[in-house]
Amino acid sequence: MTYVSDVVALTRKDLRVELRARDTLPAMLLFVLSTLVVFHFALPAGTGATAAYGLLWVAIVFTALLGLSRAWVPEAEHGVLDGLVLAPCDRSAIWLGKTLATLAFLLAAQVVALPAFVLFFAPLDATALAGVLLADVGICAIGSLLAAMAAAGRARELLLPLLVLPLAIPLVVGGVGSAVSDDGGRFLLFLLLYDGVFAVLSWASFEYVITE
Repeated sequence: MTYVSDVVALTRKDLRVELRARDTLPAMLLFVLSTLVVFHFALPAGTGATAAYGLLWVAIVFTALLGLSRAWVPEAEHGVLDGLVLAPCDRSAIWLGKTLATLAFLLAAQVVALPAFVLFFAPLDATALAGVLLADVGICAIGSLLAAMAAAGRARELLLPLLVLPLAIPLVVGGVGSAVSDDGGRFLLFLLLYDGVFAVLSWASFEYVITE
């Protein structure tokens, strides 16, 4: 099998597991919608666009954390991770397959969440949507690696946010900046560079993380 076919097979495996179990995606959908509804009724009328976009990113980041906290649970609970490590494929393909599956879940949640945000708070232009997509890629790329590290510990639900949130701050800054700045393209370039650097680092280091 080629590298691409390995990645496709691993991604399909995660998607099929979720379609059968329905553990991750419904929880992400319920969480992000509930968060936006609470913000809508808790904030005073006339809340500025900058504050509204900041709230959107609070919802996105914590929704992503919810998905990442469940990302490696099936493998850890059923001993599948050892089999994946021993499989005759590049171990970085495991990370890439998990990243793509997690990204698919996050995008599916946002298909519902973003229209709700537009309805409750403020419109989203093409630059803001591009910022959301680029930040999603960064969160899933970094988060899949850190979730694999946290899955080996007993307190993964506590450890994962401590690992992911500091690295997610630049993504939030870039995402909000792309929506509210007059020069949103500069923030998109920043997000693109951030994604590229950390995706390469995660891809290259995953083999060492997974074998520890």
